[in-house]
Amino acid sequence: MKNVIRGFSRLAEAIAGGMLAAIFAIFLLQIVLRYFFTPAGWTLELIGILWVWVIFFACAFVVREADHVKFDIIYLSVGKRTRQIFALIAAAAIALGMLYTLLPTWDYIDWMKIRKTTTVRNPFTGDKIPMRTVFSIYGVFIVAVAARYAWLFFDVLRNGPPKTELELVVEAVHENDQDKEGDKS
Repeated sequence: MKNVIRGFSRLAEAIAGGMLAAIFAIFLLQIVLRYFFTPAGWTLELIGILWVWVIFFACAFVVREADHVKFDIIYLSVGKRTRQIFALIAAAAIALGMLYTLLPTWDYIDWMKIRKTTTVRNPFTGDKIPMRTVFSIYGVFIVAVAARYAWLFFDVLRNGPPKTELELVVEAVHENDQDKEGDKS
């Protein structure tokens, strides 16, 4: 199971990296077109679409819980049991909040099918892309974040609160010291 999760994580990172690379390549193309040929408006719109996708895709599937910016002064100053309660409340609030917004958000995203992109066209059909397709990644983001925090809620119930950065550092130093002692024997 860990290999499947690791493989999915690597694939998600590659997709997000590919979208960032595409943004950069289109940006360079935009510069070349602007100064040496005729400017193309589709480059700006495509960069904007890719930016929306990379942000919500990466936040849903690439960014780890430990990578989020946190204001945890109070959290770190309380005991382990209180941290567990804080973690349970936060995970439940985020999961429930995301699920609460899912249907109204999806209703709006679905309504966006009547609007189309201004200049970007589907390369296979030549049709303008419905804005529903552009913003559908936000629906995926909501579901993924809700699932992630629901999982975190049950993980905290079973295993207690996530370790603080200080606990992780002390644990790593302790393991490093044990490895050095094992090498000496």
